[in-house]
Amino acid sequence: MDWTLEVVVVPVTDVDRAKAFYVDQVGFRLDHDIAPGPGLRLVQLTPPGSGCSIVLGKGVVPDMAPGSLKGLQLVVADVRKAREELLERGVEVGELQVYGSDPGTGALEDLDNIGFIHFADPDGNSWSVQQISARATS
Repeated sequence: MDWTLEVVVVPVTDVDRAKAFYVDQVGFRLDHDIAPGPGLRLVQLTPPGSGCSIVLGKGVVPDMAPGSLKGLQLVVADVRKAREELLERGVEVGELQVYGSDPGTGALEDLDNIGFIHFADPDGNSWSVQQISARATS
């Protein structure tokens, strides 16, 4: 039986501010923005190439404090290029981090599995971006 992760709820204080950050700065696709009832709003966003989305919202999960989600991880084919793109879009991104030994497989692949960058949304929910060129779509 396959089990797929489809959605991760990201707790935020201001849905519109977070939506603008993820769409305009990080580059996620807006899937939908709905208000299914009083006091409830759901904004679903998907990273390019991902099968899993995030949901921002009002009244979604009331006991999760904004900024409390840590360690969300994205995978890209080229972590250097991803960092450049995020910086160009105005995202505060940390320096390239290398965790482990250089596998010595080539110019781009030298960071596979061990090259990471990190950033946070306006509320402090944190993200890691890892290079795994064989699994990433671009």
